[in-house]
This record gives sequence, C-alpha cells and structure tokens, in this order.
Amino acid sequence: MNRIALPFIGFIVAGLLLIVFNSAFIVPETHSALVFRFGEPKSQYPEAGLKFKVPFAESVDFIDKRNRNLEQEQTEIIARNQERLIVDAFARYRITDPLLFYQSVRTEIGGESRLRSQFNDSIRAVLGEVTVDEIISERRSELMLRIRDLLSNAARPLGVEIIDVKIRRADLPQTNSEAVFQRMIAERKQLAQQYRSEGTERANQIRAQADRQKIEIIAKAEEEAQKIRGAADAERNAIFAAAYGKDPEFFAFYRSLLAYEEALQKGDTTILLSPDSEFFRYFNDLSGRR
Repeated sequence: MNRIALPFIGFIVAGLLLIVFNSAFIVPETHSALVFRFGEPKSQYPEAGLKFKVPFAESVDFIDKRNRNLEQEQTEIIARNQERLIVDAFARYRITDPLLFYQSVRTEIGGESRLRSQFNDSIRAVLGEVTVDEIISERRSELMLRIRDLLSNAARPLGVEIIDVKIRRADLPQTNSEAVFQRMIAERKQLAQQYRSEGTERANQIRAQADRQKIEIIAKAEEEAQKIRGAADAERNAIFAAAYGKDPEFFAFYRSLLAYEEALQKGDTTILLSPDSEFFRYFNDLSGRR
C-alpha cells in the first residue's frame, strides 16, 4: 500500500509545485507586468512585488518602465522663410500604461516606430512656423517646449509620457549657410545702427533740455542778484542820506576823501587841476588854517 501511495503523493506534490510556479511571478522594480490570457491582454501590474495569474491559461510579459531615449534621425525641415535646416533631436519618454501601449502598438518596436513618426511630425509642425534665425538663436528653448507638448498630446493615447525633448543641432545646409550668416550679420549691424541713432537723438534732447534749464537758472539767478543789488543800493543811499542830514559838512568831507583815494592811486594817469579847484577845497582849507 505504501509503495503505491508514495509515488502518487509525489506526483500530487509535483503537480502542486508546478501549478504554484506557473501561477506566481515577481514584478521587478524597474518593470511593469502585462498578463495575457490566450494571447489577449487582460490586466497589468505596474507595482513591484509577488503577483499571481491563472496557471497555464495566462502568460506574463514584462515592460521596462524606466526612462528611454527616442533617437530621431537628422530631419530636414523648411522654415517659415522657405529656408532649409537640418535638425538633429532626441526625446526621453516612459511607458506609463502598459496595457494601453500594447493595445495601441502591440510591441515595443512598433511603439518606437509610431513615436518616431509622431516626433518627426511635431518637429516639422513647430519649426515650420518660425524662421531659421529664431531656430538657431534666441527661441530654441521655447520651440523645444512646444515640440514636447505637441508630442505629448500625440503620445498620450499610446500610454506613453514624454519627459523631455532636446535639439542637439540645428544646422544650415552647407550651400546656404554662409548667405544666411551674412544676412544675420547685416541685420544685427542695421539694428545696432538704429540703436546708435536713437541714442544720439535722445542725447541731443537731453543736452538741449539741460542747456535750456541752465539758461533759465542763470536768468533767475541774475534777476535775484539784481533785486539784491537794488535793495543794497537803496539801503546804502538811505544810510548816506541819513548821514548827510545829520552832518552835511562831515559827509561832504568824507565823500571828498573817497574821491581823493580813487583819483590819487598809483598809475600812469595824469590829472591837471587848478590849485583853487573845488576838488582841492579841503586841502586849501587845511593850508589856510596853518
């Protein structure tokens, strides 16, 4: 009896182990699991851990959920000014919905092919609306964001999230690059000349305004000075008049002394006066008193 039971028990244990091994699977941290039933996707497991499926009837496929590079071959685009440009760009993406991704494109190779086509269309749509100068110089960052947003909208129905888009190079074809650069140099020179002209005009306006303010300030100062001098002369005359009223003889003597001081200074001027001239009246008085 035991000899018959042992093989049977072993067979049952082996069958149970086979069922367990066929129903349990582990989802790694870096992947999502997609469960198929008879070849059709039924469920997905984006989180890592131990999972279970129906043995023998269901199978598991793992999809990498880490960030991936989408390399784009060099693309020739025609800008808004009808000039050609060779663009080398790449995108970074990740699969966020494995079930939707499989239902849309079936395989990862098919998914990359679809994304690459959408990437190419997004580049042409965005860069075709601007000029070569804008692509090469100041607007490149803004244009990359627009390409990313456009590609994100196209990739979302595939279960894909676009993380970033970068333009490595945007070169002119060798045949017309020199002509474009020369035109850009001429435009920059023209713009610089315009800035210089505007600056000169503004400087002339400021100088004219400053000169006008200077004249106004000087005129006002002269007016104030005239008023002050007039007031001082009036006050001086009033003082002289008061002094003259108190002692006319002394005031006349004082005025004569001032005249002597002014007339008899050292110099080459010669004055011929009569000895009995009124100018020497006080000298004559002093001589007579002696």
